[in-house]
Amino acid sequence: MAKAKKEEKKSVKGSLKATPLSAFEHLENWFERNDKGVFIGFSILSVFVSLILFNARISEGGDDSTYIQAGWEYSKAFFHYYYNFNAPFYPIFLSLPIKLFGINLLLLKFLSVPMQFFGLFFVYKAFRKRIPFVVLFPVMFFIAANASLQFYASQTNNEAFVMFWQGLFLFNFVKLWNLLSVGKDTLKETWRRWLALGILAFILTFSKNIAICMIPVIPLFFLLQKKWKEAAYGIAAFLAVKIPFDLIKTAIWGNLAQLKAQGNILLLKDPYDASKGNDDVSGFIGRFFDNINIYLSKRFFQIIGFRDPENTELYAGLAFLVIFLIIVGFVAIVKSKNKILLFTSLYSLSILGGTFLVLQTRWDQPRMIITQMPFILMIIFYAMYSFVKKKAFAQGLYLTLIIIFSFSLLGTTFKQSATNMPALRKNLKGDMYYGFTPDWVNFLRMSRWCADSLPESSFVASRKAPMSFIYGNGKKFYPVYKVLCYDTVTHQSDPDSLLAVFKRDKVTHMIIASLRMDPAKNSGNIINTLHNMIQPLINKYPKRVVLVHQEGEDEAAYLYEIRQKD
Repeated sequence: MAKAKKEEKKSVKGSLKATPLSAFEHLENWFERNDKGVFIGFSILSVFVSLILFNARISEGGDDSTYIQAGWEYSKAFFHYYYNFNAPFYPIFLSLPIKLFGINLLLLKFLSVPMQFFGLFFVYKAFRKRIPFVVLFPVMFFIAANASLQFYASQTNNEAFVMFWQGLFLFNFVKLWNLLSVGKDTLKETWRRWLALGILAFILTFSKNIAICMIPVIPLFFLLQKKWKEAAYGIAAFLAVKIPFDLIKTAIWGNLAQLKAQGNILLLKDPYDASKGNDDVSGFIGRFFDNINIYLSKRFFQIIGFRDPENTELYAGLAFLVIFLIIVGFVAIVKSKNKILLFTSLYSLSILGGTFLVLQTRWDQPRMIITQMPFILMIIFYAMYSFVKKKAFAQGLYLTLIIIFSFSLLGTTFKQSATNMPALRKNLKGDMYYGFTPDWVNFLRMSRWCADSLPESSFVASRKAPMSFIYGNGKKFYPVYKVLCYDTVTHQSDPDSLLAVFKRDKVTHMIIASLRMDPAKNSGNIINTLHNMIQPLINKYPKRVVLVHQEGEDEAAYLYEIRQKD
């Protein structure tokens, strides 16, 4: 009998040995042994890609130069200036290096490289051994090698800044959940993690306003786990930081009108034409679905390298495919009871939902979803993983797709680096205009000329005032974002009203540039905001508009003096 049992045990052992490991099991085992080495490889790749894509120029969009100018304002008069348009904390952060080193564009841009790197680091620390490596490492590769994401590692936009705080927030949440999972749920044992959660949640909302949408996710997540007191702790931790800050802000800076200005812009049907009025409920619903189509059928696939950036066609089928995969992934996450991934999904989807609801569709930029792309991909990869993990043949298809995805990322990245490197070399050697198209070169040279040649008392109207500020060595320009004193009949400025505004605001000059509507080509269509302001003045008061200087011949920029009297 004993001999029979021994032979049976030997037979079972032999059959276990004969069972081949699947591709996923082989990879998981290998990654388990070598994950730190793989992460070091991703780290090196991330820094390398950040450097070969390093962009030493200010972007034409203007947000990055706006942050620098706001940081400069803080550095000069911290208690008498408050920026509250879309990312209040980032200019405060920039104010310290500006205070110490002045407006050193290369230094300010380079600060985003470590932010990008540590964003990668904290994502790795948060999800290591909490999701399968065959899901995590493709996401890590995306963060390290993706050209669209790494673009912000050399920008003074706040995306890399947000990636850092976002990663740290999720890492702290994991640490908190680990304590709660082992029964350490008293405040005495967890208060430090709750306080850190509140601080980091506040910093995220202070760094990117739309992040406020994720605050309800904190109590919601704990309510779903039937952890009632933890739900209360979560919202209390945020309010414990938010309320004192608001009191301090009011005491120091007062109730500034800038806070209302942003809300008003978001309500408008057209952010550049208030005469069209505010959107209603159906308008916001329309925005939501239009933005889903824009960002999930176009921007999503452009970011991962599967669509040409010049292809602006919208395909509802592609958006539906992404939504379907997100839903499948979310269901799989719920079924797997992976609480860390569930919280991350709720966090990311809440921010995306808020973004799609409030943004006007004309603000069609990849940066609106770029910080959430790693988590969208994490959900999608998890959906695929869950579907194929028990099917050996399908695992090969998944891994093939990941390989195609990786090569697509690398191809796009190295293609962009080949374009970027000549401009980077010229910029680092001191040619600050190289890489811009002629319309921008002439505009920026004009901004510099204004700083060098006009009296200090001059105040020049500029369509891109923060860019003029940077290239004008810190000279302040009068910002114009839409046609002032708009006449609904002529669609231009009312000349008398415009002169009154210029007199009130002490505006002395206007830069009339030929900035292209289509950045890729000179089609003749230009941003004509200031043209629609100066033309009525010329028509009615020709002697009050005097040409002072011209920069360039093709796509030239002109400087006009505006006189209050003939």
